[in-house]
This record gives sequence, structure tokens and C-alpha cells, in this order.
Amino acid sequence: MALNFTDLPSLYAHDFDTVIDVRSPAEFAEDHLPGAINLPVLDNDERARVGTIYVQESPFLARKLGAALVFRNAANHIEHSLSHHEGGWKPLVYCWRGGQRSGSFTWMLQQIGWRAEVVEGGYRTYRRLVNRFLYEDPLPHHLIALDGYTGTAKTDLLKHLKTRGVQVLDLEGLANHRGSLLGEMPGGQPSQKAFESALAAALCGLDPARPVVVEAESSKIGTLILPPSVWTALRCAPRIQVQASIEARTAYLARAYDDILSDADRLQDRLSPLRFHRGHEVVDGWLALIDAGDKLALTRALMEQHYDQSYAKSSRARTAEVVAQIEAATLDDAGLNDMAARIERILDQL
Repeated sequence: MALNFTDLPSLYAHDFDTVIDVRSPAEFAEDHLPGAINLPVLDNDERARVGTIYVQESPFLARKLGAALVFRNAANHIEHSLSHHEGGWKPLVYCWRGGQRSGSFTWMLQQIGWRAEVVEGGYRTYRRLVNRFLYEDPLPHHLIALDGYTGTAKTDLLKHLKTRGVQVLDLEGLANHRGSLLGEMPGGQPSQKAFESALAAALCGLDPARPVVVEAESSKIGTLILPPSVWTALRCAPRIQVQASIEARTAYLARAYDDILSDADRLQDRLSPLRFHRGHEVVDGWLALIDAGDKLALTRALMEQHYDQSYAKSSRARTAEVVAQIEAATLDDAGLNDMAARIERILDQL
């Protein structure tokens, strides 16, 4: 009998040894339960082939071919990928809707003696739970937002806070993007669904009774959209404002963005469209600094002529309370450790 999970935390808190996604590699790549492994019982081409026969010829023929492929592929997984498991192994299996793919595979595992179970409703049930958690229910966590101009090392500050035992939510890490015009990261961003899966899993792993420190973000990180529950909580979150001199911010950003600053063609491609917002003279000045290879001057110019102006404009529209302001003497490890200690003391007083 399939297991029925009624909320996301209970699904994430399962006691199974392994979660197996038997959907096709393409389905798995778009999104899957965090930590799941992919053992497809139909690969991409096989799934398309069975679906075509189902629509164009007959459901019976499609099921007959599908059964042959599913059991053949399942046998291969059992012989190779799963052969090392002992008798007490306990896997949780799901497919698209908890139907024949996961049911057949789970039955085979059970016949061997493994304590396999299937998720009722499959991936569709999981997505409904994620959607309810992030789009319908209010976020149960108390967020505290780190705010401040670009270059105040807020993302690195989260890492220092985490090492001190403070609960943090790294939205940019989950989105694999540095949250700015030049914020692309190697490997690209996950799909929206995969981002939401990772975000929901991260939130379910945090204690709602304790504050969660998060970097203040816009409603989008790169191409990814913050779900309503998180965005609503973030907009209202009390703010700790991080401040640093333009010199310190310039030095920090030049180090943090060295990969992009070293790619002249990519820089020119990203900055040229800003002519409409900042004017030809300003953008031409940036391009001249790119040609000259002056990374520090370019970084400072981008902050003063673009990022700081954008931040000031968005700040005027915010109504969230600023509970503290901290000034960073330096943005190296020593300076960030000092700020993290001060933020920890501030959190104890909230």
C-alpha cells in the first residue's frame, strides 16, 4: 500500500535509507526530491516511444511494451546499481504519479525482501506539497535580513554566521547566482522547480522558533523568482544594515568578481544594454576601463554609477524596520568574523 504524506516536513523527515526516482532522466533533471537517486525504468526515448504508441495506436500495446521495458531496466538496476544492499535495506520509490512505473519497481524490490514502499501520488504529490508550503501557507520562520550596498560581503557574512551556529538561509547559494547583473555562476541556475525544492528543503531543516538570517534580495535572483511565502516574509523582515567604505567594498568586489572582471567580452555584453538606463557617456566610460584592464576603477565606477543608485532607489520603497547598523572596518576574514560576532549579539537581544 502506498504511503500518503500530508505535509512537506513529514515527507522530508522520512526514515527510509534511500529515495529512488524511477522517472526518466529528463524528468529527474528538471526537479526531484532532495537527495533522491535516479534509477529510470524508462529512459527518455523509451518513455516517448511508449507515449506515442499509447496515443497513436492503442493503450494495450503501450502497456505491453512499457511492461517489458520497465522490468528489463529494473532488473538491470537490481543486478548492478542495487546489488550491494543487504536484506534490511529500506528504499522509498516514486514516479510521476505513483502509478505503474514506481509500483512495478517497488513490487520487484519487495519480492527480493527489501522493505520498499512507494509514495502515493508520486512526484505530483510532492510538487503539491512544495507548492502549498511556498505559495499558499505563511512562512513559519522569523527572518532577519542583512541589508546594505553592493559589496558589503553579505553572502560571505552568512557563511561566518553559520559557523557560529546562527541559522542562515543562503538564497543566492540555492539559486547559484550572485544576485546582480554580473552575478552568473559556473554551471548556470537550476530550474524554477529545482530551486523551489532546494529552498523548501532548506527551510524545513531550520527551527522556526529561532531567527533565520537571510540576505535582503529582490523578488528575483537571476532568472529565478522567490516564491510568495518567502518574498512576503523577506519584505517584512527586520533589517540589520551592513555598512563599509567605498574603498573596502571596491577591494572586496574586485576579489569576489575576478572571474567576470577578467572576461572582457562577457563584461561588455552585460553592460552595454545599460545605455538606456545610465546613458552612453557612462557606459562608454565603463567600456574604456574594461579595455584598459583597470578592474578596481571599473568596480568602483559600477558601484557609484549603477549599483549604489539602484540600491538607494529600492531602499526608499522599503518600510521594514532597521533594527541595527554595523560598520565594517575591513571586509577580510577578520573583519567579517568581527561583524558576525556583533550580529550574533544583536540577534540575542531581539
